[in-house]
Amino acid sequence: MPYMIETFDKAGSLDMRRANRAEHLIYLDQIKDRLLACGAKLNDDGSDAGGGLYVVDVDTRAEAEALIQADPFFKVGLFERVEIRRWRKAYLDGRSYL
Repeated sequence: MPYMIETFDKAGSLDMRRANRAEHLIYLDQIKDRLLACGAKLNDDGSDAGGGLYVVDVDTRAEAEALIQADPFFKVGLFERVEIRRWRKAYLDGRSYL
């Protein structure tokens, strides 16, 4: 059952994001079998918008919470808040799941 995890960085935390990005990417590679999609939120000009979006394929909200809490960005306190919502996979990579 997919879940969306949206993260919102604390104000003025871009240096913290940059300093921990390498560990964050290693973590994402370790959980790639559970990632349907993942990436940073950007402004229209391509600059960092202070957060990210993960779409994860797990069975429970508790598993989604555990995934984000194990992320190095979470561990260093980058996020001001995290929102987790169930997600219905209707289309993915041009394929219908309806």
